Amino acid sequence: MSKITRHDSAHKHVAGTSTYSDDIILPENTLHAYAGLSTCANGTITSKDFTAVLDMAGVVDVLHADNLPRNIDLSPTGQNDEPLFAKDKVEFYGQPIFAVIAKTRDIARRAAQLAEITYNEASNAIDVLDAEAQNYPNVTAPLTLQRGDVDSAMQNAPHKLEGEMRIGGQDHFYLEGQIAIAIPGEDDDLTIYTSTQHPSEAQHMVAHALDIPFSSITTKVRRMGGGFGGKESQSNFFAVVTGISAHKHRVPVKMRPDRDDDMISTGKRHDFVARYKIGFDDKGVIQAVDGNFLARCGYTSDLSGPVTDRSLFHADSSYYYENVRLQSHPLKTNTVSNTAFRGFGGPQGMLAGERFIEEIAYALGEDPLTIRKRNFYGTDDRNITPYHQVLCDNISAKIVDELEDSSEYQKRREAIIEFNKQNPILKKGIALTPVKFGISFTATWYNQAGALVHVYKDGSIALNHGGTEMGQGLFTKVAQVVAEEFSVDVECVKITETTTDKVPNTSATAASSGSDLNGMAALDAAQKIKARLINFACEKYQVTSDQVTFENNHILIGNEKIPFGDFTASAYMERVQLSDTGFYKTPEIHWNRETGRGNPFYYFAYGASCSEVIIDSLTGEYKISRVDILHDVGSSLNAELDIGQIEGGFIQGMGWLTTEELWWDDKGRLRTHAPSTYKIPLASDIPDEFNVKLATWSKNVKPTIKRSKAVGEPPFMLANSVLEALSMAVASHKNYKVCPSLNAPATPEEVLMAIERLNKG
Repeated sequence: MSKITRHDSAHKHVAGTSTYSDDIILPENTLHAYAGLSTCANGTITSKDFTAVLDMAGVVDVLHADNLPRNIDLSPTGQNDEPLFAKDKVEFYGQPIFAVIAKTRDIARRAAQLAEITYNEASNAIDVLDAEAQNYPNVTAPLTLQRGDVDSAMQNAPHKLEGEMRIGGQDHFYLEGQIAIAIPGEDDDLTIYTSTQHPSEAQHMVAHALDIPFSSITTKVRRMGGGFGGKESQSNFFAVVTGISAHKHRVPVKMRPDRDDDMISTGKRHDFVARYKIGFDDKGVIQAVDGNFLARCGYTSDLSGPVTDRSLFHADSSYYYENVRLQSHPLKTNTVSNTAFRGFGGPQGMLAGERFIEEIAYALGEDPLTIRKRNFYGTDDRNITPYHQVLCDNISAKIVDELEDSSEYQKRREAIIEFNKQNPILKKGIALTPVKFGISFTATWYNQAGALVHVYKDGSIALNHGGTEMGQGLFTKVAQVVAEEFSVDVECVKITETTTDKVPNTSATAASSGSDLNGMAALDAAQKIKARLINFACEKYQVTSDQVTFENNHILIGNEKIPFGDFTASAYMERVQLSDTGFYKTPEIHWNRETGRGNPFYYFAYGASCSEVIIDSLTGEYKISRVDILHDVGSSLNAELDIGQIEGGFIQGMGWLTTEELWWDDKGRLRTHAPSTYKIPLASDIPDEFNVKLATWSKNVKPTIKRSKAVGEPPFMLANSVLEALSMAVASHKNYKVCPSLNAPATPEEVLMAIERLNKG
């Protein structure tokens, strides 16, 4: 690839010149919107009085369900269960009921507190176990994956165990909050600037709300200050409110909530309760798995269906289950509707799969890594997943063996066991866990992308595609693809904002598919233009195509070397088309949800991590002292960006499993709604020794863009080794004979309680 390795906007971020939605200079008459939120978790609305709101100086309008021309639904899956504003009932504390439109943001925000709304409150179910006990419904259809005869195999297994694990949720905590600006044009035209991972869905939502064609709405996104899934569907509310208001009042409207209201009113990672039964032999080889995954989904379906589906897809982690039955239970609760988050249910399923291994290891008195190796997917009849996809690219064993050696896992584990014998208070733990993550949208139709490439007369190139940049370096990678195809410096490629009037019908930038899809689409467009340039050279210079090469900002035609810009100028004069679109759709994938069978993933990304921790048994406090990672990105498009994604993904995963605790009170109020009450990892939480390497020998067996592999989501699950290492440290209190059943997040309080549970047991 191109020599440049830095992120295209890195220098702008440092200099403060990167433009985000909140930096856009607004027209003088811009209005501002702010949402009024429910203060009841479940109940009917008995009255609404907006008199005081409308009487406040500077307030222009109040939007609410009763004064909208039609019912507006924001469900991303079309289930018609997510109203823009609550009308007759509220179903979570923080649900939007109205929006104030005012001359300034401060006026709109203050006026939103003046509405008088009364409720007839009903009982609620905040926790997923409360929802189960009260027989709350599923928000979407459950899924069952099954292969083999689970009941018979379980009955005949030499060893059996069962357990339950709580897996916490997580707030996206993007640095840039939700925001949207709508600017009206002539006729019904609207331009929406919004921080979204799914520009086309925002376009469609606004068009549906106004009952106008999609072509009248243009959504634009230059960059986001983080997304992580939180801006895939949750950003639609802000786009629609501003779109309706701008269309109605014929002036621009901007909406940006405070951090507290953002956290209270937008969805998060689903928290799970995983229940399982496992049958295994004397060597710890799994013979049967029966797993049930209860998920707190919130008050609507949102993306809970595909999220809980994917949790089952990854409940095998890296292991072969001879007989398996996995069931999802996406339960409704009186909380904010949970949504996409990095890994999209995969981390919850994979963490449960690692707990299965841990349970077996402690039951047999074995090193968990030994049990992992005995259960890895193999070849022939041990390579079929619970959803019946044949695993043909498995490199888990090679990755793990290499990391085991380079991290000196065995030597360090022996030293840690000896340390724990000598120290009654401080206890250490170490764990090495693998990652196997399927790449593709399980909604097959999303696996497509478009691109638009212009080559100008001077040889400069403009690139546009359907992916969005949220800090992950997607724009840089795709620009490198185009630059390499024309053999020009990447600086020659102008990166332009994502906009639905250039590339329509875009898929969300999600499922780790951004580079795979958009890189191939951009390559397709560049290759079409390049082919025309080669044909032009052949005709003009009377040479064959093998005598035309692109090299180092020049075109070599026979013995003549022409600067790229001069050649494109010449091609323009001869009326050669220098612009084209590109398209790509992922091949070979199919999925039948009804039968629970198919090939939902084009390929798998692999990795492994080894983490060492030390805990204080009197307080539960701990420190992560060393982490070693070996990760598979295939043939890397940009090693520097990939390593950055791996480091960031691991730390974010570490936060999910250790410090990021969401807590609602019995009234349904989210009490962890600001940096003061919700703890993301800090620089001081980074391991003292942090070694990250790429598996440079890996090359994707599938013909992806330059044989690379996705790197957005898979590294997140490398953090599983942190929880397993903490578990070993706790288990030392019972000489590693009992699985501590450590729940996530393993806060110091949870670690201390796990020790207490072991000691009492």
